[in-house]
Amino acid sequence: MDSALDFHELRALLQWQVELGVTEAICDAPVDRYEAPAAAPAAAVPIASTPIAPAQANEGGGAVEAAHAAAGAAQDLEALRAALAAYEHCELKRGARNLVFSDGVPGARVMIIGEAPGREEDREGRPFVGRAGQMLDRMLAAIGLSREESVYITNVMPWRPPQNADPKPNEIDMMRPFVQRHVELAAPDIVILMGNISCQTVLEARGITKLRGQWHEAWGKPVMPMFHPAYLLRMPAAKRAAWADLLAVQARLREGAR
Repeated sequence: MDSALDFHELRALLQWQVELGVTEAICDAPVDRYEAPAAAPAAAVPIASTPIAPAQANEGGGAVEAAHAAAGAAQDLEALRAALAAYEHCELKRGARNLVFSDGVPGARVMIIGEAPGREEDREGRPFVGRAGQMLDRMLAAIGLSREESVYITNVMPWRPPQNADPKPNEIDMMRPFVQRHVELAAPDIVILMGNISCQTVLEARGITKLRGQWHEAWGKPVMPMFHPAYLLRMPAAKRAAWADLLAVQARLREGAR
């Protein structure tokens, strides 16, 4: 029986390998590792007793300092957008199509901070589009909010990571000053953190299952962590918890967040 794969099957296998993170072929022919000569043991390298901080691992800490300087110099949202566009220390910028800065109403009482752009966001240059964006819009509408009238939206990362991977710790460190300045300039009453990466950036903590449903404070603002809409699409059972969090936001707005 002919076992040759047709074009479509080969393409599907290749796409599957790309999604797993394969970037290159090692060699054209298989290697029998049992027949290969054993490699000489490498010399032991002493390990430094002090761990290297993420900022130190990137240009001696210059990337984070540059982010602080650029973000702090921005006096309005347009200047902050320009500062991000000019920032050259984050490698993600080189593989992204567009800078994804914000959507919605600047100065709105509610500010949502998502994680990182996906394919649709990278293509359109706006956060939370596609299926996750549609889910977010339905969530907001359930408590009388919308990005067209009463919500301002941004992401921790303004550029899409390859294969939608989680941003690295040093990349989050670089973006934290920009996110903090974004909150200061947008001046919302309430900040909603969608997902673990947003919590890691703003609250410097992970574990969205434990963090959600409780009010926190960061940068002088009340903060509510919530499940990311993309997670709710994968795990519909979590919508009940998300609804409770939305009601908590609605009650806080009615009481007056400040």
